[in-house]
Amino acid sequence: MAPNETRDELIFFVNGKKVVEKNVDPETTLLTYLRRKLGLCGTKLGCGEGGCGACTVMISKYDPFRKKILHHTANACLFPVCALHHVAVTTVEGIGNTKSRLHPAQERIAKSHGSQCGFCTPGIVMSMYTLLRNKPEPKMEDIEDAFQGNLCRCTGYRPILEGYRTFATDSNCCGRVANDTGCCRDGGRENSMNGGCCGGKANGPGCCMNGIGDSVTMLSSSLFNSSEFQPLDPTQEPIFPPELMMQSQAQQKQLCFKGERVMWIQPTTLKELVALKSQHPNAKLVVGNTEVGIEMRLKNMLYPVIIAPAWIPEMNAVQQTETGVAFGAACTLSSVEEVLKKVVAELPPYKTEMFQAVLEQLRWFAGPQIRNVAALGGNIMTASPISDLNPVLMASGSKLTLASNEGKRTITMDEKFFTGYRKTIVKPEEILLSVEIPYSKKGEYFSAFKQASRREDDIAIVTCGMRVLFQDGTSRVKEIKLSYGGMAPTTILALKTCKDLTGRDWNEKLLQDACRSLAGEMELSPSAPGGMVEFRRTLTLSFFFKFYLTVLQKLSKSHSSTKNLCEPMPSNYLSATELFHKDPIANAQLFQEVPKGQAVEDMVGRPLVHVSAAKQACGEAVYCDDIPHYENELYLTLVTSTKAHAKILSVDASEAQSVPGFVCFVSAKDVPGSNITGIANDETVFAEDMVTCVGHIIGAVLADTQEHSRRAARAVKIRYEELKPIVTIQEAIEKQSFFKSIKRIKKGDVKKGFEESDHILEGEMYLGGQEHFYLETHSTLAVPKGEDGEMELFVSTQNPAKTQEFTANALGVPSNRIVVRVKRMGGGFGGKDSTILTTAVAVSAFKTGRPVRCMLDRDEDMLISGGRHPFLGRYKVGFMKNGKVKSLEVSYYCNGGNSVDLSYGVLDRALLHLDNSYNIPNVSSTGFVCKTNLPSNTAFRGFGGPQGMMIAECWMSDIARKCGLPPEEVRKLNLYHEGDLTHFNQKLEGFTLRRCWDECLSSSSYHARKKVIEEFNKQNRWKKRGMCIIPTKFGISFTVPFLNQAGALVHVYTDGSVLITHGGTEMGQGLHTKMIQVASRSLGVPTSKIYISETSTNTVPNTSPTAASVSADINGMAVHNACQTILKRLEPIKQSNPKGSWEDWIKAAYEDCVSLSATGFYRIPDLGYSFEKNEGKPFCYFSYGVACSEVEIDCLTGDHKNIRTDIVMDVGTSLNPAIDIGQIEGAFVQGLGLFTMEELRYSPEGNLYTRGPGMYKIPAFGDIPTEFYVSLLRDCPNSKAVYSSKAVGEPPLFLSASVFYAIKDAIYAARQDSGVTEPFRLDSPATPERIRNACVDIFTKMCPSAEPGTFKPWCVRV
Repeated sequence: MAPNETRDELIFFVNGKKVVEKNVDPETTLLTYLRRKLGLCGTKLGCGEGGCGACTVMISKYDPFRKKILHHTANACLFPVCALHHVAVTTVEGIGNTKSRLHPAQERIAKSHGSQCGFCTPGIVMSMYTLLRNKPEPKMEDIEDAFQGNLCRCTGYRPILEGYRTFATDSNCCGRVANDTGCCRDGGRENSMNGGCCGGKANGPGCCMNGIGDSVTMLSSSLFNSSEFQPLDPTQEPIFPPELMMQSQAQQKQLCFKGERVMWIQPTTLKELVALKSQHPNAKLVVGNTEVGIEMRLKNMLYPVIIAPAWIPEMNAVQQTETGVAFGAACTLSSVEEVLKKVVAELPPYKTEMFQAVLEQLRWFAGPQIRNVAALGGNIMTASPISDLNPVLMASGSKLTLASNEGKRTITMDEKFFTGYRKTIVKPEEILLSVEIPYSKKGEYFSAFKQASRREDDIAIVTCGMRVLFQDGTSRVKEIKLSYGGMAPTTILALKTCKDLTGRDWNEKLLQDACRSLAGEMELSPSAPGGMVEFRRTLTLSFFFKFYLTVLQKLSKSHSSTKNLCEPMPSNYLSATELFHKDPIANAQLFQEVPKGQAVEDMVGRPLVHVSAAKQACGEAVYCDDIPHYENELYLTLVTSTKAHAKILSVDASEAQSVPGFVCFVSAKDVPGSNITGIANDETVFAEDMVTCVGHIIGAVLADTQEHSRRAARAVKIRYEELKPIVTIQEAIEKQSFFKSIKRIKKGDVKKGFEESDHILEGEMYLGGQEHFYLETHSTLAVPKGEDGEMELFVSTQNPAKTQEFTANALGVPSNRIVVRVKRMGGGFGGKDSTILTTAVAVSAFKTGRPVRCMLDRDEDMLISGGRHPFLGRYKVGFMKNGKVKSLEVSYYCNGGNSVDLSYGVLDRALLHLDNSYNIPNVSSTGFVCKTNLPSNTAFRGFGGPQGMMIAECWMSDIARKCGLPPEEVRKLNLYHEGDLTHFNQKLEGFTLRRCWDECLSSSSYHARKKVIEEFNKQNRWKKRGMCIIPTKFGISFTVPFLNQAGALVHVYTDGSVLITHGGTEMGQGLHTKMIQVASRSLGVPTSKIYISETSTNTVPNTSPTAASVSADINGMAVHNACQTILKRLEPIKQSNPKGSWEDWIKAAYEDCVSLSATGFYRIPDLGYSFEKNEGKPFCYFSYGVACSEVEIDCLTGDHKNIRTDIVMDVGTSLNPAIDIGQIEGAFVQGLGLFTMEELRYSPEGNLYTRGPGMYKIPAFGDIPTEFYVSLLRDCPNSKAVYSSKAVGEPPLFLSASVFYAIKDAIYAARQDSGVTEPFRLDSPATPERIRNACVDIFTKMCPSAEPGTFKPWCVRV
């Protein structure tokens, strides 16, 4: 662009304010622009690939084609700022705030406890707000659909849906009317099987909602009062800027924006577009940027010219033709969906078979934020081998119109269209103009299927489109097309099978031949990219079988008048043809009311809303990366190893120096203090001559912006000499690669125990690891103070004291020069215990003398930081005929990664929980930590406990099968009793587990439902249900005794306000809220007078990490202790003026020179356990709980749905029932991910494939149990913690094992129908792949697995 030419201006509106941008870089996303340029930090960066919804905003524009204003959600992290011309953007800050008023969408999520860490809240609020702008009176289903593109890791989703249910027109108190099983408010109607709202009927005196209740302890089930919510008034919403209305109707002119590396051209006519395409044949056409945006960010691709065809009328047109419906290639998937829904409603069903299949695929296609911007043409031209739509378009024979300077041509999308991986026959100078999806004819049937790891917002494993046309009035095949995605580098047609089936009758024989033929034609190499080879091959047959049955059913309906032309379908096969439908959700939460007579201002025991909830819902809560930029701040990007085990030969940063904005490269030689770091001093700040995992930090690049530092980091060249890595537990066992200390617990005489047993069983179970997936990644801002080596660090960490210590050590200064400050974290779960990033940032700030900031991208965070330890458990168990356990020998192997970190602690806790809740007289256990070339695994909610208990439940379910007894009876028979000794010789006191067990059995109507499930399984061959009830016992304390201490600092100011600081950090678990409640009761002042600002090392020193569920216990006692000190000093003043107010006493104390500041301290007494002697007390007390879950599996695809879960949890006397129930539900859903979905996948060389939400699936809104009941055990005060409460963060997580074993129960039923009765091994997680492969049947037998060792697998089990 010549300097004299005028630059195009980009004009758009943000929250009603006009923005005119003269020099815009096409590489800038809307998210970057909002946060950096406009300082609007409410919109968050969660993943950068459109997979989590944290950056959701509302986009509004006037559509000249449809003559109306459209509002839709979009992911700001992918939305190019150049695409905003004449568009209005609304962010969370634009709809309400805490200073004036909250919007109802913000108020309701806050008050219904739907915001814990708050990092995902603004995105969820904007999804809801946009829905309300389009549909002020939504149905509950609309609300659930609106959240398909949003993730939350803290809440377990239930409270969000519950709060937003109040907007729904079809909402009712408990969601039960829809289920027709007696509403909670309906005292008259007898509650049926579900046990009603609270199971109150089953549990005796009075239902929670009847208000009669039990005279001793009142039960409550309302955590919030919806009558307090302000009503939604659609007339009060901001108007669309009139200026944009006028501009959108005026003639648009072609726009061009040029950045450092990329030029963006937005033509207005088709003529301009084809001329540009012939001039720049390699240019990319971009509408939604949902593919190119990810390629440029995650795959380092560069497209110097981008053409945006969104304004071209022909590319947005929709036309109903003689033969079908034609869509312009720039039509968004949402608009395609809208049009097709209308067409399906208007036309006779026989004409819309293809459209219904497209709609079924779009239903589960990404999230609304992507569907709203992604174009139909983009989906085709991306040519992804696992596209959800391409198989449907191919099988239906859709017509594509291409345009170029030469004119137009129309081609059919057939087997010739895709020429190779992500390649098509479209010529470089051509563009895809429109797509015509044909009508179906009479006697023509179409189905589309997709199987993914998660139902909502997930890419397919295998997807397909299937069409058959019969000769008139017969069941003879005239034409058939079977198209698959996920079975080759392109979307393919099963040509041979289709040819063989043409002209044949639709019957059992055809089915058998088709399956045999498909099994041969749909071959996959055993080392095919994506893995899951047998599963994918089996799915091709399962899908055809479903198609066969669906068509059979439709044929018999259409021919019912004439003679029956086809075979009847067995009634127990019917459910195999049902498409997935969602039942309306129902739930209840039960807790004990505070005792009568408790003072109104005493908030202990009441469901107080999280103190930051309103700020979080408005985007005002400040997280680490929201801190405003310093004048001369630099941005850091890490340079990490691409090899799992290698010597570093050279590091060359010369090319990086030519990147604009580059400042310097930092490596081991720049560390002023010690480069050795880590809990066991076996890690480095920067690797020097050796790397021991992929993602090992070698150095860091500093530049003026994040984009520049990223580019410069990629330009750093490293040469390696590769060494052989050890990646898996199996390899570590073979090579005896263990960290030196081996742990053992022995009790009783195991040998004798086995001799006395009737039966002995041996087995093993593997549990995969888990990524923390906190929504806010690791983040640090280091500010050097310029004197005496002082530095201030703002860090997203659970462990400020260790962060301070390690930073001081690396900088070679005493700890008193380093201040670490933590306001809040966007989730932690144990993953922010590590200091892996902070020391590198601090060293860089030290070197340059300038503030340095770094927030890891999601893919970096997942690569560099370890997660939950994968475990292998091997067991041998001896037991009697009645199922009573006599003796157990067990070894645990955990994958520790490349350094010790916290692995010993994790292994200790696994060994201390190997009994779960069962009394085993004779135990011999051994634990090994495997040393491998993976990033060091670390703390994760449960800390080894869930792995230890999972293996116990594995042998427990084996025993029940072997004895032929009901599993719940065998489990109950083996439960501990009050006063028993555990295998580590600690006496059980206050053992409430049996109460939880009985209450859970009764409130879940376990026995009645078990009969119903048996009946269901008899009537359904291809769908099976299972149910399981599981207890848990979780020891509370750090297993390292000296960590069980806490400090607090309480200041009272002369106006009577109180400021508290304590040793714990806030990461969404509501710790600060609970501490304010504790102080409020201790001091006898209302919570409104108390404030907690942050956690910092200069107020409370030497703090323990916020972990092990004990933070409320120890910090609560420390706060209480400090408050007591102040009260003691106030005693004389209160006595002299008993009627005075708090303010009077404080003023008098100040004037009497009485100190109004106190420190508090607490340590848990009498802890300490010796593994060698098996004596001492590792835990202060135990938390107990029981869960019963019911699931339904699809035996053909491995899909499962969580039908219902009932939880009874002992949390002592709850400090805050809303927070405690939130922790229970959040932990349960996180466990649901661990045991059924989340799978880390590594290459045999130790390279992580699953580096973001695209491949790594955490539970979404639709994955939680449809019916979800949580009840806190009543009347069970705990004398060992503050105000009789109990720890609640980690204990409930293991309860989701009830879902895993319910799935296993359902698989047994499926195997029985195939005549297979022997026990089988099911490893965790129970993914669709593992479920399908375990349901052996005729289809799995046609797809045998390759012999291990004969091929190199794509991924390995670490």
